[in-house]
Parts: sequence; structure tokens; C-alpha cells
Amino acid sequence: MRNIDVCLTPELLHLYDVKGKVVVVVDVLRATSCMVSGIAHGVEKIIPVATLEECLAWKSKNFITAAERDGKKAEGFDIGNSPFSYMDPSLSGKTVVVTTTNGTLAITKSAGASEIIAGAFLNKSAVVQYLENQPNDVLVLCAGWKGKVNLEDTLFAGAVVEGLQDSFFADNDAAMAALSLYKLAKQNLNGFLANSSHARRLKKLNIKKDIEFCLTEDLYSVVPVMDNGCLVCSPLTEVKETAE
Repeated sequence: MRNIDVCLTPELLHLYDVKGKVVVVVDVLRATSCMVSGIAHGVEKIIPVATLEECLAWKSKNFITAAERDGKKAEGFDIGNSPFSYMDPSLSGKTVVVTTTNGTLAITKSAGASEIIAGAFLNKSAVVQYLENQPNDVLVLCAGWKGKVNLEDTLFAGAVVEGLQDSFFADNDAAMAALSLYKLAKQNLNGFLANSSHARRLKKLNIKKDIEFCLTEDLYSVVPVMDNGCLVCSPLTEVKETAE
């Protein structure tokens, strides 16, 4: 039986061997939710980079750039870190270069994995189905917040563990803890996360709409997959939008 592990923060990733595994990077609020939304709405490629300087270098080459730090849109870039920004019809067929506080760093730290995909509640079931149909062990990497564990990414990890429990063995206590939390919270994710640190942080920025959207399960059937440094729609999934 294949194994599924959960790494609760990129600061712990050095304890895991990603070689030969599929790494599911999750940053529910909001990087991977943006990536899933963008691909579902026709963005052709998303290039994740770790720093503002790298992103700015792409902007100088006339690429569309998205940048966020501390929950806010970084000055001098085209869009920030709201999933609704990625739904702009003008982005369809385009490449977006993105850097965020946590999510893109988690992706770049996952280099060396057999495969890297972006997961969110928005494409939860598509991610589970994708993982069921591939032969490798899985590591769900929670982006967290500046190296610390956060609740929303842990809940998503638990949702994936639950979805795969008949075909994967939960290989560590973090996976079991994430599963237990998700079972507790899944009937009311929004309520469960109402007082979580990042939800409170975003509410102070008047981004309540983003929070509610990012906690919507199974809105999209796409799975963004890293291919030559770009996130693209896996050919094993389909772009099938659901009306918001």
C-alpha cells in the first residue's frame, strides 16, 4: 500500500525525503486557491518564484506578475493574491508569474519531488482522484504562515488523507492529527476557522469574501501540475468551471 505523509510547515521539510513522491502543496489562504482558480479560468501557465526580485525581473520582460506580502498586494505588480483577480478574462491563455509570502516558497522548496501539484479545497476531490490514479507515495506540504503551522492548510491535508484512506496508509502522526481535525471541522469549515490566525489577519484587511470562497469545496476539477518550472493544467483533468 502506498503511504501518505503530512508536513505541517516547510520548516520541517528537511525531515522528509521528497524523492520519488508526489508533493501536494497547499496554501488555502490564498496562493494555491489562486492558482487553481486561475488555471480553471483559462490561465495557461503560472510560474511560482520565491522572491519579489525574481518576480520583478519577469515583469521587466512584459509578463503578468502577481505578488503578495503579509496578505497585501505588493506595490508595483499587476495583481495580488485574491482568487478573484485570477478570474479576469484578459488573463485567459496568458502566463502569470507569482510570488507570495508562503505558498510559492513551499513550491520552490519541494524541488526534487517526483511531481509537484497545487491543492486547495476548491479542487479537493480532483486532487484525491489524481493521487489515487498515480503509483507514488504522497506528501502533503502545508505552506503555513512564515514557518509556523496554520489551521486551514492542516485541515486540507486531513481532507486529502480522508479521501485516500482506503488506498493509502497514513504514515505519520501529523497525517493522523490532520485527519482528526478535518473530521471535526468539515461540516462547518468557515465557522471552525473563524478565529484562526490567518483568517483574522485577512479579515482585518477586509478580505472576508476571499476567505469564504477559498473554503468552498470541489468548485473546480483541475489539478495544476509543475512542468518545467510552470504550473499547468494536468492533461488528466479538465477545465470545467462552476458558476460562482
